[in-house]
Amino acid sequence: MDLTPESMGYDRAIVVFSPDGRLFQVEYAREAVKKGSTVVSMIYKDGVLFASRTKTSKLVKSSEKLYKIDHFIGAGSAGFVGDSRILVDIARLKAQQHRLLYEEKPSVISIAKYLADRIQSYTQYAGVRPYGVSFLIGGIDETGKHIYQTDPSGILLECLARTIGKEEDKGNEILEKEWKENLSLKDAISLALKILKLEGKLLKDNYQISIIDNKGYRNLSDENIKKLGVKI
Repeated sequence: MDLTPESMGYDRAIVVFSPDGRLFQVEYAREAVKKGSTVVSMIYKDGVLFASRTKTSKLVKSSEKLYKIDHFIGAGSAGFVGDSRILVDIARLKAQQHRLLYEEKPSVISIAKYLADRIQSYTQYAGVRPYGVSFLIGGIDETGKHIYQTDPSGILLECLARTIGKEEDKGNEILEKEWKENLSLKDAISLALKILKLEGKLLKDNYQISIIDNKGYRNLSDENIKKLGVKI
């Protein structure tokens, strides 16, 4: 990133573009995302899978990186945990309001777009900073299985499989080569764990797997994963 004296004057406020059309505060927020723990999401035969690395220590339990938004919608985040917590609360409230107002479950795109719009609005006004977090938002609705990615600029991309966080580049290269349509749950978990291992050895408490299928959103325990025949 260019930090020469000529460029430094353009990173003082979010509303100031540099001469080459960049918003430095947004780019700094993206750098914060790249320092976050790796999160993977992919569509498999029967649903949508999320996997993430979590940070643990002897005295501190792992911080949550995967979230249930609604019965059939989930999300994974990379970046500032505080920012993700606030945005997840906003997404959950939006999902509940949709159910009360329309008496139907919300679509994945409606929740993803609402979050992306909120994130984008924080790139427009003085006195605020961009959210330093990216999301993978996925689930099942009447139109099928979906995954969407957001980043601090407010971009919204629909994906079949995606990695965000520390090992984003290498993870997406692996997905490009190895992800296939109609992966079994076992193969999807194995592929996700392969990407998480880019950060180092997996232990019992430093990763998390969640899925959304016709039963809804649920976390998979270590025991559940081993019953499927997955080698960790």
